[in-house]
Amino acid sequence: MRHSFLRACILAGALAAGAIPPAIAHHGWSWAEEEFSELTGTVRSVFVGNPHARLELEVEGEVWTVELAPPAATARSGFTEEAVSTGDEATVVGHRSLDPDKRVFKAVRVIVGEETYDVYPRRLPPA
Repeated sequence: MRHSFLRACILAGALAAGAIPPAIAHHGWSWAEEEFSELTGTVRSVFVGNPHARLELEVEGEVWTVELAPPAATARSGFTEEAVSTGDEATVVGHRSLDPDKRVFKAVRVIVGEETYDVYPRRLPPA
């Protein structure tokens, strides 16, 4: 019991001091705009792993970090690291960061060529 309390205090202190990576703060959707947006760009990197899969897209000379679903949900959509290659054009549908100075995007859909991957199918915009 005493160790659990100590761990909780250490975690709280690390969060307050900013020692926890910003990606952890991105869990959930409160950091993103409510409106749907679309980005199209050139894939610079792809990662399908914990805590979330992600892409880096170059859009008009700026690199955007595109957060996808956790690895299992992303894989269920059919999207894997083999689904896209560096240099491919990709379009993502989802939500931009509320902070206009951050190039971060939470995608619910990824389109590469003729393939569409719905990584958060329940969050898709109405047709």
